[in-house]
Amino acid sequence: MSSDISFAAFCRDLESVIDATGLKRFPLFGISQGCAMSIAYAVKYPERVSHLVLYGGFARGIGRARGPNVAAHVEALSTLMRYGWGLENPAFRQIFTSHFVPGGSAAQVQYFNDLQRMTAPAENAVRVFQAIADIDVMHLLPQVRVPTLVLHCRYDACVPFELGRRMAAGIPGARFVALEGRNHVILESDPCRGRFLDELRTFIRR
Repeated sequence: MSSDISFAAFCRDLESVIDATGLKRFPLFGISQGCAMSIAYAVKYPERVSHLVLYGGFARGIGRARGPNVAAHVEALSTLMRYGWGLENPAFRQIFTSHFVPGGSAAQVQYFNDLQRMTAPAENAVRVFQAIADIDVMHLLPQVRVPTLVLHCRYDACVPFELGRRMAAGIPGARFVALEGRNHVILESDPCRGRFLDELRTFIRR
């Protein structure tokens, strides 16, 4: 089990991977919670990021949201992960799969259920979830100085559409694109996949 599972550690991992590639200047693509790490990187190293693309993301995690039931919601999901994540029966993981790919085929749903169990032991999954819930890079948004494209599915079942729009609104000059879809992970069969790729290609070529 890793001794450090935190936003700071995620950012260090990203820096290490980028440094290992040897790239000097490149487009950076962040997905979901990866958007926050990408934002932090672009603010720290604006000379290295030619284009910033953010999909399905947020600048403030659920644990930082305002509301009377926020702590209980995070704790409930943490409990489900702690006791159900590693079981052969995918019933507990299905809750998370239903948020990520609600429109997936039976085979895709089964694959995602299995993938979750294989990628992390239960306790690490809980710690990753809690670290993501605690993310807050709202203060960094006005500091982004690279061309930015933000895309978000209108009916995303995992990260609410409004969080993506709010993130885009905080980044100077960012272009926001609303995609028609409900899967957090865009599948090959999704009608919005074509527009997603078109927007991405057009933006990167500028």
